[in-house]
Amino acid sequence: MIKRKTYLKQLSDFKDKNLIKVITGIRRSGKSILLKQFYDYLRASGIAEDQIVMINFESLHYEKIKDYLALYDYISKLIVPNKTTYILLDEIQEVANWEKALASFQVDFRCDIYITGSNAYMLSSELATYISGRYVELHILPLSFREYLSGVKTDKDLAFNHYLEYGGLPGLLELNSREDLFRHYMEGVYNTIVVKDIIGRSNIKETDLLESILLYMTDNIGNLISANNIANYLTSSGRKTYASTVSEYLNSLEKAFVLYKVKRYNIKGKRLLSSPYKYYLADVGFRNIALGRREMDIGRVLENIVFLELKRRGYDLKIGVESNYEVDLVASRGTEKGYYQVCLSITDDDVRKRELRSLQMIKDNYPKFLLTMDFHLNEEIGGIKLKNIRDFLLED
Repeated sequence: MIKRKTYLKQLSDFKDKNLIKVITGIRRSGKSILLKQFYDYLRASGIAEDQIVMINFESLHYEKIKDYLALYDYISKLIVPNKTTYILLDEIQEVANWEKALASFQVDFRCDIYITGSNAYMLSSELATYISGRYVELHILPLSFREYLSGVKTDKDLAFNHYLEYGGLPGLLELNSREDLFRHYMEGVYNTIVVKDIIGRSNIKETDLLESILLYMTDNIGNLISANNIANYLTSSGRKTYASTVSEYLNSLEKAFVLYKVKRYNIKGKRLLSSPYKYYLADVGFRNIALGRREMDIGRVLENIVFLELKRRGYDLKIGVESNYEVDLVASRGTEKGYYQVCLSITDDDVRKRELRSLQMIKDNYPKFLLTMDFHLNEEIGGIKLKNIRDFLLED
């Protein structure tokens, strides 16, 4: 089991703060594992077992806890008087009106609450007003390459090839690098997300349209996309639809944490730009499952992986626009800022000039990086640092 050190540190920092800790992320990204690791952390720090209530609502053991009243009744009997009770609730969205119970726990008991959920609807419903202003969200992503590599027994090259094709869901580590099992596992996760977290929790009436849109998105990661583009493409392909419907379905994919939308940013004017946007997958393994095993556009897959890594490191990300040039990612974190261009290789002179030019157009003094699969040995060109993507992903 890979210890999710960064996320554990975040949880421990918020321990005993009067806020509900909400752990969100795509299904099978490791939320349940993280909650179990936090349980172990609590026990190791001296918290008695009877002070911890841990429930996974996907277990039939808790099948009778279907609404907030049943949840309140069950947990209220387990509260330890005059001590803090740590309440850890996994997949809380399975309980109707769960917010009411949590709000009451905060009022009635001395407790510290941690919950997980696999979609953003749990925090966007009207009932979420019950905990409004009283929670902090910690968003979890699948394994980084560094985490993935630490959990497999293959060499670095093969591990990276698997990571490119199948992504970083923690469950893959149990399959001993067997690609036949990888595909079956990823297909199961993919179908569960589509059926349970998207169709089952949003107003999706045309499941075939949702699948068409998802297929289009996985084939166009890292490209500029608008709802109009997608609607026109599907209509011309014989599937009549409208931009408003596409926008609704894209929103559902975002709320299930399948996709992340990234806005464009005018670097010189320091302002956000309207549509089109770029979208990235929460896990690149879904691209292989959706499109079938075929020749990958590795450059865009690498860009997706770099996006996830920067997001994992706590950066706010935008697409940079400078004159007629585009920078793949503008990364901001507090007072820090950096510009990242991602490319498979710059051994071709024309490609090299093009990729460098986008960064050279930026006249401020923030760090600029060109990440490729070439080995640059810490080369720097005009203030632009060239890095190997794999080395970048393995940085501490």
